[in-house]
Amino acid sequence: MSKRNSQAAKSAARERLRVERERQAKRDKAKRQLVVAGSIVAVLAIAGGIGWAVVQNNEPSKWDEAADAKVVAPANTSGKNGTTVVIGDSKTDNTVHLYEDPRCPACASFEQTVGETVNKGMEDGDYKLSFTLGTFLDGNLGGEGSKNGVSALGAALNVSPEAFLEYKTALYSAKYHPEETKDDLAKDDYLIKVADTVDALKGNEKFQDAVEKGTYDAWAMRMSKSFDDAEGVDSTPTIKINDKVITNPSSVADWQKALKDAGVTK
Repeated sequence: MSKRNSQAAKSAARERLRVERERQAKRDKAKRQLVVAGSIVAVLAIAGGIGWAVVQNNEPSKWDEAADAKVVAPANTSGKNGTTVVIGDSKTDNTVHLYEDPRCPACASFEQTVGETVNKGMEDGDYKLSFTLGTFLDGNLGGEGSKNGVSALGAALNVSPEAFLEYKTALYSAKYHPEETKDDLAKDDYLIKVADTVDALKGNEKFQDAVEKGTYDAWAMRMSKSFDDAEGVDSTPTIKINDKVITNPSSVADWQKALKDAGVTK
């Protein structure tokens, strides 16, 4: 090969090498751009997911909205927002005031042990019964059963005081009252199932509609606020006879003694 041809071959080889290096550089640049773009997309996706989660967590629940909503008070209530519930036609000044939470196991025990006797005393005219319903166990345990239960009790009270008392008895019964950690009362169908054991509520479409639509949700939240603001109430059940807190009775005999000590006698 002549010197001239040799030099031409070397020049061509160098040119091919240069072209190949440029191609490789372009491929590497494109690859880097794809990696960067992918990383940006991933970061944006993560940020978007976090943002969505934050927005969701900050979205008010139906109960937050109910706390500010206009109150529809059940029939058979009085006072501001219908949070005063007094049952009994007696002219007596004696009042037994019960502070309860629908999820409360101690309230269920009280109802199962003494509830019938307590109601009979009201029916006999010995005293009136007053009720303030709380929802603090939802906050302690998580869930919505207390709030939903109070709302359903409002729907029963709207039917009649008797329906309210019978429904409360059914909800606290050994058969239907769930364990404290279970949130069965948050389910409308469960509340309606229990209501079907009460004659005045069985198949009652107006009652069922109120439960399912949450007609008394705002009332339940105001009632809960009244419970939170009540003096001398830091647990459930809290029982006051003529505004004085008594030791929770564990038997009918204890209850009768508490009435006698409070001066509530026939």
